[in-house]
Amino acid sequence: MSALYVLGHVNPDTDSIASAVGYAWLLQERDGQETIAARAGPLNPQTTWVLNRLEMESPTLLTDASPRFESVTRRLDTTTPDQPLREAWAIANRTGGVTPVVDQDGTPYGLVTGWSLFSFLSETVGPNPKLLGRSINEILDFPCKEACDVEVPRFPRDARIRDSLNRILRLEHNDFWVVDKEGKYFGVCRQRDLLNPPRLRLILVDHNESRQAIASLEEAELVEVLDHHRLDNPSTIEPIRFTVDVVGSTSTLVAERIFEAGLSAPPDIAGLLLAGLISDTLALTSPTSTERDRQTAERLGRWAFASGGPLKGETLETYSQAVLEASAGLLARDPMEIVSTDKKLYEASGMRFVIAQAEVTDLLQIEDLREPLHQALDDLRAQNGLDFTMLMVTDVVQSSSRLLISSEAPAILNDLPFARLPDGTLEAKGMVSRKKQLVPVVFSLLEE
Repeated sequence: MSALYVLGHVNPDTDSIASAVGYAWLLQERDGQETIAARAGPLNPQTTWVLNRLEMESPTLLTDASPRFESVTRRLDTTTPDQPLREAWAIANRTGGVTPVVDQDGTPYGLVTGWSLFSFLSETVGPNPKLLGRSINEILDFPCKEACDVEVPRFPRDARIRDSLNRILRLEHNDFWVVDKEGKYFGVCRQRDLLNPPRLRLILVDHNESRQAIASLEEAELVEVLDHHRLDNPSTIEPIRFTVDVVGSTSTLVAERIFEAGLSAPPDIAGLLLAGLISDTLALTSPTSTERDRQTAERLGRWAFASGGPLKGETLETYSQAVLEASAGLLARDPMEIVSTDKKLYEASGMRFVIAQAEVTDLLQIEDLREPLHQALDDLRAQNGLDFTMLMVTDVVQSSSRLLISSEAPAILNDLPFARLPDGTLEAKGMVSRKKQLVPVVFSLLEE
């Protein structure tokens, strides 16, 4: 079976990255399945800090599920233009009738195929009666470049197949070059494979909404969903394993499956899952936290803080503080980055809108950035054709938030049950969870 990619939502947060990495490790360890942890966008500052603290690499970037040329490419044996045709003949016997001829610098020169050989013989031997008596051995001494089709189309290895299908169907070729970013030989693909490419196999974690998934999700084979958010899932052709549970983080669900399998995650994986849990539950202070999250945090801590691991000497309290502080800062960040890094797209009553969230240790940080943040919200709304945008700035120390809303927004939002401060922001005391506290309030207003 082909590899499985495990990945979270676009604009990934720490829980999204942690659950992808942790679940990929579990499937590899428990089932022996080739599994690749991926991310659907750039890392935020907190996740970057966590990965650096744990000395871990960032997951593979995967932003589009549409099949690429590299997925149907075969890296066939090659020869050079000046080598005798007999060498191309020998290669073609092993490759099904195709020999790639490549220059010494790796640039594709031409393909020797049955059609190109017939054309070569027709042009070289056919019209000249004196050459009819030549032996096969003599003909095979000609250089390969004499029998090449040098008009073979080329496609980048990372290009989407669907974008070139119309062109492929119009071309009078069955074989095509696939090249890397420098235009060097990567392999050869065939038309019949391009018309029916293998679908990417995906497991979605920390989301189940198509709007929050990578592009071209419909072109992939969705294998499983593991999540802790509200339902708004994509349709599937066949039944899949689908788990949405009421816990504070998807990292909790992954860790529970590791426990159930009788396995012990390595200290770095455990530390990453613990960071995902801490981040999504604000160190177990968020109203989304459950007893299962607390028990899971204790178990993960035993693995993560083990002697010899990167978190040796840490405690749940010290590590939680460090993880939360890693994301709690606005002044050094660009306003557009702040409103874009952790944003989620929603639809209700025919309206499309984004609610972003940023964490700080002191809400006074908003004062110097209030106008730039409002402008960034307006730009984000205009660029994406949205009805409105909103930023929830959460104080992780005082467990409270301030809300900023784009200048163009439906009048119904004036009825949000939060105090309007003199600077125009809304004070949401005790509110820290976008998912459980803010989103339901916004939806209830819009759907009245």
